[in-house]
Amino acid sequence: MALLSLIVPVYRVEEYLAECLDSLLDQSFTDFEVIAVDDASPDDSGRILSAYAERDSRIKVVTLPRNVGLGAARNTGLRHATGRYVWCVDSDDWLPPGTLEAVAARIAQTTPDLLVTGYARVYWDGRIEDHPVSAVQQGREVPESFTFAEQPGLLNHLWIACNKVIRRDFLVETGLTFGPGWYEDVAFVLPLMLASGRISLLDRDCYGYRQRQQGAITRTVSERHFEVFDQWDRVFEFMNSRPGEFATLRPVIFQRMIWHCLQVLGHASRVPGPMRRTFFARITAQYRRHLPSGGAPVAAGNDGMKQRLVALGAYQLFEMLMSAWQIRQRLAGRRPRVGVSAPRTVVQRSPIKTG
Repeated sequence: MALLSLIVPVYRVEEYLAECLDSLLDQSFTDFEVIAVDDASPDDSGRILSAYAERDSRIKVVTLPRNVGLGAARNTGLRHATGRYVWCVDSDDWLPPGTLEAVAARIAQTTPDLLVTGYARVYWDGRIEDHPVSAVQQGREVPESFTFAEQPGLLNHLWIACNKVIRRDFLVETGLTFGPGWYEDVAFVLPLMLASGRISLLDRDCYGYRQRQQGAITRTVSERHFEVFDQWDRVFEFMNSRPGEFATLRPVIFQRMIWHCLQVLGHASRVPGPMRRTFFARITAQYRRHLPSGGAPVAAGNDGMKQRLVALGAYQLFEMLMSAWQIRQRLAGRRPRVGVSAPRTVVQRSPIKTG
C-alpha cells in the first residue's frame, strides 16, 4: 500500500497536463500512486495520460464513458485509491519540488486525519500570492494536532480541497463525497474539517494553484453561481445529522456562509446583472433558514453592515451602499495615499519542468 494516492481529474487540460504530471513524477519522494480520471475529455488529454501511464507504472488511468464533472470525477478517483492518504490535485495545477517528501514527514510526525498545507495562487500574468497556513495561527502557538473547534481560525483559510491531504480510512468512515455543482469544495471540505479528530498544518508552499484568465468559474458570468446555496445547505445538513455536536461552531460557520455568498454577489464577473436582486433574496432566505437559535456574531465595518442588510432583506439599500463604496474606492485611487505601506512585491518563481 502506497502512502499517498494523488487523485487527478482530467478534462480539457491538454495545455497543462504534462506540467502537472511531471511535477508529481519528478518528486524525490516516490511512495505514491496517481489515479488519473479522464472525464471524457474531448481534447488530447487522454493520449497524454496513456503515454505517461506506459512510461510509469505509478499512474493508473480511469476513463469515464461520459463527462460527469469535477466532483464526480474526484469521487471516482477516490474509489480507486489504495493509499493510506489521499490528495486531490487538479490537472492544471502542480506540486512544487520537495512537496511530497515534506508531506510524508509531517504525516509521520503527526498521523493526522487531515493535513492542511500552504499554497500559492499563480496568476496568468506572473503574479504570485502566497497563502501560508501561519495565517491560521494569528500569532499564537498552534499544537501539532488539534480539532476545528480548537482552532476555528481555520475557517478563514480558503476551503479548497487541493491543499488538504486526507487519511483515507477516516474519509471512508465519514462517508463524505464531493457533491454535484459549482463550489463543490465547500460542502466537502467544511464537513471534513468539522469531523476531523486530528488536524495538522504544514506551513510550506505545497501547491501551485493556477489562476487562469479564461475558463475559471470565478470569472464566468452565469446563473450557475446560485449553486453556492446548495453547497452551504449540504454543510448545514451535515451538522444537523450530528445534533448538538457542532453547536458552538454554528455561529461562526453561519457568518462565514453569509460572507461567502456576498463575495459571490460582489464579484462583477459572476452573478448576471438581472439576477442580482434574486441572488440577494436567496442570501436573505439562507440567513433566515440557518440562523442559529442563539443568534450569530456580526462582523465589524463594511462586512457587518452588509450582514445587517441581508437580515433585513434590504436589497436597494445594499446596492446603494455598494455603489457608494465603489465610488469612494475609485476616488481614493486617484489621490496620493498617505501613511499606507506599499503592497509586497511578488517575485516570479522559476517555472517547473514542462515535459
